Amino acid sequence: MKLKLLIFLFLFSLKLSAQDSIYKFTLQHAIEYAYQNQANVKNAMLDEQIAKQKVNEITGMGTPQIKGEFDINDYLKLPVTILPEDFAFGGSREIAFGTRYTSTAGISATQLLFDGSYLVGLKASKTYLELSRKQTQQTKIETSIAVSKAYYNVLVNNERMKLVLSNETRLKKLRDDTKAMFDNGVVEKIDADRAELAYNNIMIQKQNVERLTKLGYALLKFQIGLDQNANIELADELDENKWADMSMPDQADYNKRNEYSLLQTQEHFQELDLKRYRSQYLPSLVAFGNLNTTASRDEFTIFDTQYRWFPMSVIGIKLSVPIWDGLQTRSRVQQSKLAVYKVRNSMENLKQGISFEYSTAKANFQNNMAELEHSKRNRELASEIARVTKIKYDNGVGSSLEVVDAEASLKESETNYFNSLYNTIISKLDIDKALGNIK
Repeated sequence: MKLKLLIFLFLFSLKLSAQDSIYKFTLQHAIEYAYQNQANVKNAMLDEQIAKQKVNEITGMGTPQIKGEFDINDYLKLPVTILPEDFAFGGSREIAFGTRYTSTAGISATQLLFDGSYLVGLKASKTYLELSRKQTQQTKIETSIAVSKAYYNVLVNNERMKLVLSNETRLKKLRDDTKAMFDNGVVEKIDADRAELAYNNIMIQKQNVERLTKLGYALLKFQIGLDQNANIELADELDENKWADMSMPDQADYNKRNEYSLLQTQEHFQELDLKRYRSQYLPSLVAFGNLNTTASRDEFTIFDTQYRWFPMSVIGIKLSVPIWDGLQTRSRVQQSKLAVYKVRNSMENLKQGISFEYSTAKANFQNNMAELEHSKRNRELASEIARVTKIKYDNGVGSSLEVVDAEASLKESETNYFNSLYNTIISKLDIDKALGNIK
C-alpha cells in the first residue's frame, strides 16, 4: 500500500512539474515543434513510412520465394479403387490401395523471370513513395499556415490586452476622480454615473479579451500538438510596418505550388498504372524447383529412422500466356485511362484556382493595408481627442458626456485597428500560400 502511494505521489509530482514548465516559442520554433508533435503531420510521416515498406514489399516479389512444408496424413478410411471386370481377377473388385499414415517434407522455390506488370509496378511503387512525400510536405505547409494564424491571433490579443489594461487604469482614475468631485458637490450625479458606465464598459471589454486570449492560446497549443495544460509564452512581437513595402508579382506561378507538383506526381503514377494494366497482355515466365521426401506407413512410425523416406525433386520453367479473360484487362485499362484524364482535369482546374486565389488574396491584402492605415490614423486621432477632452474636463471647461463619448470612440477605434491588423496579417499569409512561398 505504501509503495502504491509513493508511486502515485511521484507521478503526480511529475505532472505538476510538467505543468509548471514554460514553453517559450518564436513563430519558427512553434512551426518546428508542430512538425514533430502535431497529429496530422505525424500521421503523414507514418503514411510515408508505410509507402517505403510498400516499395520493399513489391521489390520482394521479384526475389526468390522459398518455403518449407511438412505434413502428416492419417487415412482413417483408405480410398477405394474399383478395378474393371476384364482385369486380372476375372471380375470387378473393390481394392483399397495405400497405407494409413503418409508424410511429406520438402522445400520449394520460385523465381520470377519476366512479368511486365511487375516491372511497371516496381516503378509505380517508387512514384507512390514520391507522392507520399509530397503529401507530407503539403500537410506541413497547411500546418505552418494554421500555426502562423493561431500565433498571430495570440500576439494581436496580447497587444489588445495591453491597451485594455492601460484604458482600465485611466478610466478607473476618471471614475474615482469624478466620484470624489461629486462627493464634494463639484459635479452632478450624472457625471459620476457616466464615468462609472465608461469604467464598467472597459471591464466588460477586458473580460472579453481575456476569454479570446485564453481561447487563442488553447488553439495555438492544439495546432502545434502541445498539451493543453502546458504553459506557453510567445517570444516574437508584432511589427505593423513589416508588410508596408511588400512587393507582389502580377501573377502567381503555379509551378511553385506544392499542390500542383503533387498532381504532376499523381499523373505520372496513374500513367504507370495504365502501363501496368496494358502489360498484363504480355506473357509471364517463372522458374520453379521442388525437393520433397515422402514416407508411407501402416503403423504410426513416421519418425522411426529404421524406415526409409523416398526423395523426389523437380525443376522447371512455367510460361503463362493470357488468351481470354472476359475483357477484364481491357476494362482495367479503360478505367486507368479515365483516371489519367481526371488528374489532368484537376491540374487545369488547379491552375485556374491558383490564379483566382492569388488575385483574391492580393486584393484583400491591399484593402486590408489601406484599412489598417485608416484605422491607425483614426486611433491616433481618437487618442488625441480623448486626451484633450480629459484635460478640458479637469479644467472645468468640458462635460463628462464629452469625456465618455471620447472614450467610447477611442475604444471603437482601437477595436477596428486590431481587427484591421489581424486581417492584414492573415491576408499576407494567404498571399504567401498562393505564391507558394511557404516551404
